[in-house]
Amino acid sequence: MDFLIRAALLCTAATLIFSESVAASVVFQPGKKAKFVAPGEEEISGTALELYQTGQTAEKEGNLKRAIHAYKNIPRRYPKDALAASALYRAAQLQEQVHDYLGAADSYRQLVERYPSNPHFDEAIEAQFRIGEMYLTGKKRKILGISLGNSLDRAVTIFANVVRTAPYGKYTARAQFNIGLAREKQNLPEMAIEAYQAVINKFPNEPVAADAQYQIGYIWLMAARKGTTDAAATTNAKTAFQDFLLHYPNSEKAAQARANLDLLEHKETTSSYQVAKFYDKQKYYRAAVIYYNEVIRQQPGSTESNLAKKRIDQLRAKIGEAALQPAVPAAQTGKKKGEAHSLPPPASLGPDTTTAPDPLFAPPSTSTSSNISSTPAASASPAP
Repeated sequence: MDFLIRAALLCTAATLIFSESVAASVVFQPGKKAKFVAPGEEEISGTALELYQTGQTAEKEGNLKRAIHAYKNIPRRYPKDALAASALYRAAQLQEQVHDYLGAADSYRQLVERYPSNPHFDEAIEAQFRIGEMYLTGKKRKILGISLGNSLDRAVTIFANVVRTAPYGKYTARAQFNIGLAREKQNLPEMAIEAYQAVINKFPNEPVAADAQYQIGYIWLMAARKGTTDAAATTNAKTAFQDFLLHYPNSEKAAQARANLDLLEHKETTSSYQVAKFYDKQKYYRAAVIYYNEVIRQQPGSTESNLAKKRIDQLRAKIGEAALQPAVPAAQTGKKKGEAHSLPPPASLGPDTTTAPDPLFAPPSTSTSSNISSTPAASASPAP
């Protein structure tokens, strides 16, 4: 009777263990409790050839996780074996297939770093670039399950690896440009400008260099249009677009660059005219005339320029030419200190001091979306 009971218990236990092993493996270690490991994650041992054969068998059976595990064990345990590079490449391909994009990008990176002479070098670089663009555009965010901010950071990391490991490759200039695009989307204009400038410096003959130069001007233009009182924003935007037209006069964006320059000129004129009117209203006529003359200098023939000329004539008739001349320093006239009122500098030599100064670029917002939007007057360069 006891024998029958024991036999029944053994059969029950065997049934339970077998049913559990369908979903997971049981790992026993001396002195430790048994633990269950998901299929494909259990330890796989053997020579490089045996591991490769294990991976191929697992692929045929549809157990891709086990195949990846077997393939990756080869470069880990036998890094100098002839099968190591091809095994790592196959593991990366399968990681893409199971949507482990970050893991795949890292495997491709390891492949080009550790085995630069392997026949899959170019394919591995292209694959990294492809995955980087996936993170940049956010097309797979639902699958990836990550925020846009983290997605862009990962894109930057992947593109930076491409630039570092293949400095003269087919995708290197584009990867460097995409770093700039990612930084723009993150509202980090200083870092975006730095990335774009690197494209111009390192890859001046690549078509994407023209886009990089345009984007630098566009970023400064957006800073100027936000109402910053830092005169450098407008000046740098004008310089960037002038450089663009100088080096890429036949670009499809040349017409837009010229329109942006006209917009910047008008902004300077409008700003000077508004400052002139402010001083005029406050009856600081000398200061008003300085800015009215600046309007005339900036855009002769414009509506603001004609209005400025008319107002200067009115002031001359009202208070006389002498009253509109710059004040003589007190040291030269013998007057007591404080009697001579200093005038503001011309608009071209200093920022508008009638309002509180703003930072050149606003600090990054908590939102991860880009604050830069295309307008008919200034359109951003699309990703090539």
